[in-house]
Amino acid sequence: MKPRFKNIVNNNKTKEDYNNMIKSIKTWILVGFASLLLVACGQGGGGAGSKKSKTLDNTKKAGFVKCGVSQGLPGFSNADEAGNWSGIDVDVCRAVAAAVLGDADKVKYTPLSAKERFTALTSGEIDVLARNTTWTLSRDADIGLTFVGVNFYDGQGFMVRKNSGINSVNDFKNGISACTNTGTTTELNMRDFFNSKNISYEPIAFEKADEVVAAYDAGRCDTYTTDKSGLAAQRTKMSNPDEHKVLPETISKEPLGPVVRQGDAVWEDIVRWSLNTMIEAEEYGVNSSNASSLKDSENPAIKRLVGSEGELGAAFGLDNDWSLRIIEQVGNYGESYKKHIADTGILPNRGPNQLWTKGGILYVPPAR
Repeated sequence: MKPRFKNIVNNNKTKEDYNNMIKSIKTWILVGFASLLLVACGQGGGGAGSKKSKTLDNTKKAGFVKCGVSQGLPGFSNADEAGNWSGIDVDVCRAVAAAVLGDADKVKYTPLSAKERFTALTSGEIDVLARNTTWTLSRDADIGLTFVGVNFYDGQGFMVRKNSGINSVNDFKNGISACTNTGTTTELNMRDFFNSKNISYEPIAFEKADEVVAAYDAGRCDTYTTDKSGLAAQRTKMSNPDEHKVLPETISKEPLGPVVRQGDAVWEDIVRWSLNTMIEAEEYGVNSSNASSLKDSENPAIKRLVGSEGELGAAFGLDNDWSLRIIEQVGNYGESYKKHIADTGILPNRGPNQLWTKGGILYVPPAR
């Protein structure tokens, strides 16, 4: 260090000048670093304190929510002959539309196969994927996907013909053929299951769900495997539903829920809390019939749900009646389940999809 300082002094620079120069360099480095942080924090439109959302703005301009659904799964997302969509997955998108646009019917539905659903979301063709999709680590860690909650807890099972003599997965023999959807966790679970049992099997996979059902119904495979809710729903489409049964065993965990694109934190929160509102409303006994009458409730949690206390809508850039509109126009989770799944005979017993206060595992953070 001495030779270097000596050279500086010899060039008419004092030690004080040298120290001042070092301080200046440090100051400019700190200023530059702080500027970079400010720029980084300002990008993305959804940072702390920001209510900006490109997806929300585009949705308001378009006048409808772009929702990706299945190609037809009764109870979850299914269209009638007139093209009207219904189901508990559909109700998630309707809840978002009620919150954002004031009208639950302002939704454009795009039927998607399991193979094409994520591409449709990341490309911007849809803004919400509500299509009986399993939340997994690899999917959640994907650069383009964010799961925002669970609207149905499920597990994979097997369907067989009643006259097959098969009453349990333990009755499966080598060479069994299994129909399923391609591009799903179902394929991977099936492979893991049969390999763990040392059972050789023939996978028969199709992209479209209706193709899988038709192949199984026509006898092209010995068993049909997917989520148990899907088996119960698709069984209703078969030529003779009573000739088939779902085996008792469950071979996987399948938490199903809506998905959004990464990168828009405000839109992510809107979709997440639209679903949470439906679930919490059921917990507090708030439904489509009594929501408005509960504005004067003595329970602060109920008052927040119906928009008469707090300013929770401001967190998303919405008005304070966003959650009230969801409950009044779509209903709480229990109403949705009853209408689309229980009353249709698909799965009358809610099982794990019962509220946590009633023995199930349906539980959401508080709205406050």
